Amino acid sequence: MSETTIEARVQRMEWAAEDILAVELRRPDGAALPAFTPGAHIDLHLPNGLVRNYSLLNDIRDSHRYVVAVGLDVHSRGGSKFIHTELRAGQKIRISPPRNNFPLVENAPKVVLIAGGIGVTPLVCMAFRLAALGRPYEFYLAARNRARAAFIDELNALGQPVHAHFDSEHDGAPLDIAPVVAAAPAGTHFYCCGPGPMLAAFEAATAHLPEGHAHVEYFSAREQPKSDVPEGAFALTLAKSGRTLTVQADKTILEALLDAGIDADYSCQDGVCGTCEVKVITGVPDHRDSLLSKAERESNKTMMICVSRCKGDQLTIDL
Repeated sequence: MSETTIEARVQRMEWAAEDILAVELRRPDGAALPAFTPGAHIDLHLPNGLVRNYSLLNDIRDSHRYVVAVGLDVHSRGGSKFIHTELRAGQKIRISPPRNNFPLVENAPKVVLIAGGIGVTPLVCMAFRLAALGRPYEFYLAARNRARAAFIDELNALGQPVHAHFDSEHDGAPLDIAPVVAAAPAGTHFYCCGPGPMLAAFEAATAHLPEGHAHVEYFSAREQPKSDVPEGAFALTLAKSGRTLTVQADKTILEALLDAGIDADYSCQDGVCGTCEVKVITGVPDHRDSLLSKAERESNKTMMICVSRCKGDQLTIDL
């Protein structure tokens, strides 16, 4: 990966809730870290060779530290399991500068933040920011039970409404998002981060809103509709070098590039984090990511090369 990284030390690790660890990162020399905005995330380059991205949850005024939270995923491919069982305070790791695919509209007349489980992390940062600006917001925090509700005390301390929903206290039923959306005044901006079913319910409940008023962030790949594009090979041209590669049916664009010894930025390899986004020069992408909006997909100006393919037999990208 070509992106410049930063050396950081694990300053502190503590339990935020059942199976959720808060990890504080600082530069070893105590110098300031790059500034970030609410909704931003960083990549952690773990000692086991994996790269995983996590949302920053602390106040953006904290220039000396980053704080992320990591939920223990029962289906972990080695990221969250390593952090929970192997990573320790005092260790040094490399991290990326912050990136933001989930920005906060700070001047919205009202904001509603809806979090599910570990999806609370970027929304906590947004709550800190809105409270500092004196902007009105409401926070809906959903978890399977009280023991798994992270950062609820910090949110309550900000003095804005926090509505907690625990599935175990509602016969296992999840938070009903549609009434939350319906009760908000016109012009409200809604933000949601959480598990797939919650995000699907959120998108259905906000589908009638004006463009740009519903904001969602996936932390795992959403289920994509079956593509009608044949899984055939196609030619990939790199505009900057003029080199052309063949992307086979069983390879992603990213895999084809790496196999050819060509450097490219990437992280999640699930089409979620946006690290591998590139400009499209010619050709029509077959978008399979969980990040681009409908309008962005229809424009075909960029694509995520870790998952997306080509609808034709030729594609040129800005690499």
